[in-house]
Amino acid sequence: MDSKSCEKATGAMADKYRLSIILELAQRESMTPTDIQELTGLSQPCVSHHVRLLTESELVYAAKEGRNVHLRLNKEKVKQLSTFLAKLI
Repeated sequence: MDSKSCEKATGAMADKYRLSIILELAQRESMTPTDIQELTGLSQPCVSHHVRLLTESELVYAAKEGRNVHLRLNKEKVKQLSTFLAKLI
């Protein structure tokens, strides 16, 4: 992972709602935007905004299945981020 990717990923995780989404996805196989609304209490447009930032950072995959979008944690990207940050210590 290069520093630009790290900046994008850590920026995406810097918001409390996006961090809570990441933490919840680490415990579940997948979530829908409706699940995220229930978790965070945010409106649908706010959830869409946060999901867009998480997918742009590549920390989260979004796959459309029929009428639903299923979000999954990109564990490989999280592992790369962890390895990059471990170099700091």
